[in-house]
Amino acid sequence: MAAMSDILIIVTSADEYATVGYRTGLWLGELTHFVDVAEEAALTTDIASPAGGKTPIDPESVAQSVLDDAVAGRYKDRAFMDRLESTLKLSEVDPSKYGAIYLAGGHGAMFDFTDSRELQGLVAAFWDSGKVVSAVCHGPAGLLNVRAGDGQYLLAGKNATGFSWNEEVKFARDDAVPYNLEEELQARGATYSKAWLAMGSHVVEDGRLITGQNPTSTTGVAQAVVRLLRQG
Repeated sequence: MAAMSDILIIVTSADEYATVGYRTGLWLGELTHFVDVAEEAALTTDIASPAGGKTPIDPESVAQSVLDDAVAGRYKDRAFMDRLESTLKLSEVDPSKYGAIYLAGGHGAMFDFTDSRELQGLVAAFWDSGKVVSAVCHGPAGLLNVRAGDGQYLLAGKNATGFSWNEEVKFARDDAVPYNLEEELQARGATYSKAWLAMGSHVVEDGRLITGQNPTSTTGVAQAVVRLLRQG
């Protein structure tokens, strides 16, 4: 297990659904709630994205109906938001610097995480080095095609979760997403589970693999990551 150290956060570079005209991007709370927990534990974070530079924010994630005080505070924080103007490019990242990787969600992740060879290589490097791999909501899209050092899917035989199909239907995105994440996680050999109610917090820990179902699961994922890093 890696010693307690920095965390690499991956966010999307995709700003629209390739299938329809909706805007998308990072679900802001899935970044801010995670960073809040990390900073409280005196951990530092770096933010990277497939394209580098500015990461788009899903406009729905900053609507007044979903903004809580913690996310609103970060959204008003110029210094924090400036970090999203200059994210690292995946190709610039040195995985040896970090003890854990965290894949934030937002529907954009379904369009640029899944087939990113650079992201697959990064996640595999973390996993094969005994480090913590974590993701929330649509972030697990970046785990789908990762193969561990033995050539098998990283998800094969693991317990995991991610945004459920009934949640896609509930929020009327079932006709816009490129695939059913719940089904694809299972297709890679994962044992999938979800909360009884849509948008209920649900965190699944399987050794060094930590996944969360939806935005409300972010804090729980972050707490699990911090706990594993503290164990050393």
